Amino acid sequence: MVDSKDKVNVSYSNKSENDEIDLIGLLSLIWKGKLTVILVTFLFGAFSIYYSLSLSDIYRSELLMVPAEQKNSSVLPGQLGGLAAMAGVNLGSGGIDKTTIALQTLQSRDFISKFIRKHNILVELMAAKGWDRQSNTLAIDQSLYSVKDMSWIRDVKAPRKPEPSMQEAYAVFSDLFKLSKDIKSGLITLEFKHYSPFFAKQILDWLVADINQDMKSKDIQEAEKSIVYLEQQILKTNISEVKATLFSLIEEQTKTLMLANSRDEYMFKMIDSAFVPEMKYEPRRSIIVIVTSFFGCIFGVFVVLLFPRLRK
Repeated sequence: MVDSKDKVNVSYSNKSENDEIDLIGLLSLIWKGKLTVILVTFLFGAFSIYYSLSLSDIYRSELLMVPAEQKNSSVLPGQLGGLAAMAGVNLGSGGIDKTTIALQTLQSRDFISKFIRKHNILVELMAAKGWDRQSNTLAIDQSLYSVKDMSWIRDVKAPRKPEPSMQEAYAVFSDLFKLSKDIKSGLITLEFKHYSPFFAKQILDWLVADINQDMKSKDIQEAEKSIVYLEQQILKTNISEVKATLFSLIEEQTKTLMLANSRDEYMFKMIDSAFVPEMKYEPRRSIIVIVTSFFGCIFGVFVVLLFPRLRK
């Protein structure tokens, strides 16, 4: 009689031999069709070289900044705290800090749309397709924008129009712009990519200047309104303690006005300014060629295995 264990060992042995035979047969089939695999890989590689060379270089500029110190730890109890809140006085007793608000504003649709209109960069953002280093000029896609007539001529379907909307511009801008904050150090990095390294740097410079000015203007308006409201409340009360507190609140708002009017880097201070990059950031042409050629080789193997005639 044959032991059951021997049967199991025999079956595993046969399975192992069959797998080895199948693998050898598979490699033999691939070897027979090696010319097809080489040809397909070559075609994929040639196409990847042509495609990668057709891509324009993209440059990335970046800067490093830190939030300016704007903390107010004053706390008022009871009715005076409510009065201060009604006046729009920020006592720093909770809620979202100004830095977070400024960073969210910097990435908001309203701010970016206003930014694009203010600096008139819609053409550079939506119609550029390259950059000439010698003349330092952008190459404009003539199928989208007519430089001669200074008008948009792109062919799009409704509801879109020849001139890109702010929603389209915001989507493109968001892909090119990156904001990151280090939680431990509080350092903030801004990055912007574009065909022109000079344009990428200019965008970052404008962004920092505009967000500082935007936050400064809002604080000045709020402080002025708060002072007017607090002065009205002083005239309405005869309690000396309340008046003293209201005067201290007015003093805080006056300090805010003085700070805003005397400092350009109101919200963020520059640590490392934006620069004009000398080396391109992308595309990485060697990686494109290697990855595409690899997939071409795999595709060639499948072609040989699925179409027996090609093995000849």
